[in-house]
This record gives sequence, structure tokens and C-alpha cells, in this order.
Amino acid sequence: MATITRINKEQAWEVRHKVMWPDKNFDYIKLEDDDLGIHFGLFEDKMLKSVVSLFIKNEEAQFRKFATLQKEQGKGYGSTLLDYVLKEAKNHELKRIWCNARKNKMDFYKKFGLQETNVSFVKGGKSYVIMEKHW
Repeated sequence: MATITRINKEQAWEVRHKVMWPDKNFDYIKLEDDDLGIHFGLFEDKMLKSVVSLFIKNEEAQFRKFATLQKEQGKGYGSTLLDYVLKEAKNHELKRIWCNARKNKMDFYKKFGLQETNVSFVKGGKSYVIMEKHW
């Protein structure tokens, strides 16, 4: 049975580095405002399998650095965690949640009601688009 709980930024960093930028220096995956974020982790059998960080400002939130361990992808852990975070955002009566989605993952986010915006960019050789959901 998977459980979701708040984790510390260091736990999030471990998974971020392994999944998102394993070929980069460890510090590359740290965010300047990580101390301000709410970091969530999905555990199964006491093993951290998926992480995401939520940054709330005014009446909106951005989720960032959403990552599931490579060998655990496709098992629903990321979906379970994202669903949880979206509900948390709605419970905080936020009006909007958004993310910088890798373009090759857009269909995944659309399943959760996020819409593609007209804003896109490239970082570290990867293409991104801002996706959002309003309540």
C-alpha cells in the first residue's frame, strides 16, 4: 500500500537527481527556493518512489521537480502522487496550479485536467511548455 507524506528537501533531491538530471552535478537539481516548498513523497514498502515539490504563492501554486524512479515508472505511483497534490492545492482554495511540463509528458498532465498554455521554452536541451489548471 502506497503512502504519501511530506518529506524534507534532501529526500526530494535524491530522487530528482537520479531521475531528472543524473548526468549533471548534484547541485543542479536544487532550487533556490526549496526551503519555501512543500515536498511530498510517495512511499511503498518504506521505499521512496516518487517526489514532487509544491510552491504556493498568493492564490496559486506551482508544482516542480516531479519525478518517479525509473524502474517504478508506469506503475501508477506518479499518478497517485500528482492526484494527491492537486487535491491539496484545491483544499487550500488556490485558484490555479501550474507546472513547467516536459513537452514529451504533456499527455500525462492532460489526464489530470491541466491545459497547455502558449508559453514554452528550452532548458538544458529539453523542451518545456507551461501547463495549468484553474478552479
